[in-house]
Amino acid sequence: MSPWIHAIERRASLHTAETNALRLIDGAGDGMPGIYLEAFADHWLLSTAQATPPPAFLSWLRAQPRSIYHKQLSQQQKDSPQHFSGPPLPETFLAQEHAMLCEISFHSGYSQGIFLDQRDNRQRVRQAVLAAKNTAPITILNTFAYTGAFSVAAALAGATTTTLDLSQPYLDWAKRNFLHNQLDPNQHHFCKGDTFHWLRRFQKQGRKFHGIILDPPTFSRDEKGKVFRVEKNFGELAQLAHTCLEQGGWMLCCTNCHQLSHREFEAQLRAALPRSITLRHGGMPADFTESPYLKNIWIQI
Repeated sequence: MSPWIHAIERRASLHTAETNALRLIDGAGDGMPGIYLEAFADHWLLSTAQATPPPAFLSWLRAQPRSIYHKQLSQQQKDSPQHFSGPPLPETFLAQEHAMLCEISFHSGYSQGIFLDQRDNRQRVRQAVLAAKNTAPITILNTFAYTGAFSVAAALAGATTTTLDLSQPYLDWAKRNFLHNQLDPNQHHFCKGDTFHWLRRFQKQGRKFHGIILDPPTFSRDEKGKVFRVEKNFGELAQLAHTCLEQGGWMLCCTNCHQLSHREFEAQLRAALPRSITLRHGGMPADFTESPYLKNIWIQI
């Protein structure tokens, strides 16, 4: 059996009536280094990193009765995927994760609208909200929110959410994701701007949240030119976010920074936060088999 058929069959149980967005081939984890294949609804995205896929694999892809696009993984180029085979796709379409609808686009740049490696964490956020909402109203702050998938997951469980991002187009995308799920965005909050700025503002206002999601880019520069690097500054971010957290609340701290080990990430958080916190490491979704690059730590106050 070819490695690509084997990889897809291994994930058959993950593709359900409620979830059709997942990774089908995960590079070396499936014996195909530098080659990644993801499903978004009935459409596939092939990503390659300095690898030429086997001709037999490319022929097999072209024979599939679906739309397939190709993206070159590169630090220098951040282009949208290119049409590979099958019918061309419209500007946007919907995919599903644990019955949550997400707007996807293969035409809007390097990222397609949802990060599949956070699927389990989004489900855990929903479960955390469901477990707590009978005791008090639950408020969730989603920083560096991108298209708001964490916010939608929390709102579907009954939380009132605040979605924070520097990009107005992504905030608009997040609002559409609320609408796709029959959620009224006017019942939630959307903030445009720098996360550090908004956390300090919430701190001065005395505004508290039951849960806070911190999943920043590895490197960024704010409007005033100040540089943020996960390896050096995540502790500062977590410390500030902690001041906006309710007693008994939680934070989800994530990074995909390859230069930072799991141990170093935990050490940075422990140095920045009170000793009374508890830390719990999360894992990777079952379809991500190549390496545990995503560090995610749940912090309970």
